[in-house]
Parts: sequence; C-alpha cells; structure tokens
Amino acid sequence: MSEVFLFPLPLILLGWALGGGSPGPATLAISGTAMSFGRLSGLALAFGVVIGSACWGIAAALGFSAIMTTNVWLAETVRYVGAAYLLYLAIKSLRSAWVGKAVTQGAPPARTAFFVKGLLLHLTNPKAILGWGSIYAIALVPEAPAASVWVLFACLSATSCIVFLGYAVIFSAPPIARGYLKAKRVFDAGFGLLFGAASLKLLTTRLT
Repeated sequence: MSEVFLFPLPLILLGWALGGGSPGPATLAISGTAMSFGRLSGLALAFGVVIGSACWGIAAALGFSAIMTTNVWLAETVRYVGAAYLLYLAIKSLRSAWVGKAVTQGAPPARTAFFVKGLLLHLTNPKAILGWGSIYAIALVPEAPAASVWVLFACLSATSCIVFLGYAVIFSAPPIARGYLKAKRVFDAGFGLLFGAASLKLLTTRLT
C-alpha cells in the first residue's frame, strides 16, 4: 500500500495533525467548551467536529470538491453561511465577556447541543472540503486505486480524532479549568475576537 503514497504516510499524518491542531475555530470552540463545561461537553463538541470533517472527507473522495470548485455559487453560499455562524459565535462570546457570570447561570446546555455546534463548525466551512481534496491530490499518486483513497481517509480521520479529542482532554484538566474560571471574561473576549477574525477571514479569502 505504501507505493500509492507520494510521501511516507507518517509524514502525511503529521502534517495533517499539525494543520488540524493549529489555532482555529474548531480548536477554540473545543478548548473553550472543555474549560467552561467540562471534559464530556468538550468531547461531545470534538466528536461533532470530527464527524463534520469526515463528512467533507467523504464528499471530497466522491468528487464533490470539484463540483464546488466549478460551481462558484455553491461554494459562496456555504462560505456566507459559515461566516455568519462564526460571527454568531463571536457575538455570543463577546456578550458572555460583557455580562460576566450572569450569562453562565443555570444548567449547562445538553451535550447534544455541543455535538451539533461542532458539526456545524465544519459543515459550514467550505475550506474543509477543499482541504480534503488537496490532501488526496498531494498525498496519492495519480494511478492510485480507489481503495487507497478510503485508506487515507480512515488514517486522516483517526488522526483528526486524536487531535480534537486530545484538545478536549487537555483543556478540561482541573488546573486549566480553574485558570479559565479566574479569567473567564478575558478568555471569552479573546474567543469572541478570534471568532470574529475567523469570520472576516472566511469572507475575504478567495476559495480556489
């Protein structure tokens, strides 16, 4: 199977892990949720991110990324929806920072809500499917059999699972959670600004 890859598979997975684990909307949402609501809520959101990523990975393997590239209106629609959702998260975080503890009173949301949040983060990101399409094109030789695409998909999905679930576990550690609670408003303001920046970047980045 190694002859179907242009680069050693461990190197491909390392690059994928570094890209997925770099600061972005998904990692921000996972870390913020894990610190604020605990490990299980963070894991629920992380699972949503992983499933959303896997959906785009399957779509790219079936050629949907080429359809989005050639049909600009489709990519633009997903982009505007994604930017609007990130802007909503930014406003929510900034409101939490402004109001303070009052916004966190009461029972925390159901974990299914966190799963849906993570799912939407990836399903509304058109760059995700283009990223999957790119990694298939970069990592596989042109004559690679179709089965090798699914092998690569499984390896990349497992790597994403480790990275995103790892974020939930690390940021739910008691010392980190206590630090978050002490400086909650600062963290929430930072998350709000970063989500807002991500929304602006998605709006201004040309999808190719």
